[in-house]
Amino acid sequence: MASVDFQKIETEFRTLALQAGKVIMAIYDRPDFEIRTKSDDSPVTEADEAADAVISAGLARAFPGVAVVTEEQANSHGVSAERFIIVDPLDGTKEFINRRGDFTVNIAYVENGVPLRGVVYAPAKGRMFYTRADGRSVEEAGPFHDTAQGSLRDLQLRKADMGALLVVASKSHRDQATNDYIDQYNVADLCSAGSSLKFCLVASGEADFYPRLGRTMEWDTAAGDAVLRGAGGRVVTFSDHTVLAYGKAGYENPFFIAASPTVELLPA
Repeated sequence: MASVDFQKIETEFRTLALQAGKVIMAIYDRPDFEIRTKSDDSPVTEADEAADAVISAGLARAFPGVAVVTEEQANSHGVSAERFIIVDPLDGTKEFINRRGDFTVNIAYVENGVPLRGVVYAPAKGRMFYTRADGRSVEEAGPFHDTAQGSLRDLQLRKADMGALLVVASKSHRDQATNDYIDQYNVADLCSAGSSLKFCLVASGEADFYPRLGRTMEWDTAAGDAVLRGAGGRVVTFSDHTVLAYGKAGYENPFFIAASPTVELLPA
């Protein structure tokens, strides 16, 4: 990929996310599905693997020669490249297993450490967010069609009121350290959400910031990070508020905060 075709990235990422979403929902709507435990003790379902197969095949066709890192293929976790596509075919597996609906399909394009483009699709909630070819982030209104784009709404960050902040935090992974950090702020409302939807709630002005004081991997965050950046937001490390970078060895993230730039972040 000598030059980056961002229009193709927008089109292909959107279509593959929708196709993966259909596969996921077909399994989700069944009375039962297979669940296994991975070597890191995290759960994986047949939906994770089926969605990964759809996305991986589509990316190989559309972007031959471009490195792909995906959660469900351990052999991709040693890939090192300046430009790569990173995938979490089903983020929020616990939400999926518990049938809470807060799970997403995530595909992102990263270049020189920056997630430039991404799509986050929540099929059970009927919400889809992505960066357009020009870098702006939008939410598309459903019903969704593979080949026809629906009406689009530019994402707009909320102007934060430091006396009445809206905070979103993890539904499955919030701990006391996270609560202690949030308690330092004047919070008007604290809501819980699963998966990468939390980035999108900040990007769409439904929340002001999202702190994550727990282990995450780059495939968990890259697409949501791209959407938030495309809306004018930021994702910074918790320790010193430097911009979160991608392509790190092992693809593990430090603790981070996703926020509107109008939020005055307190020190760690």
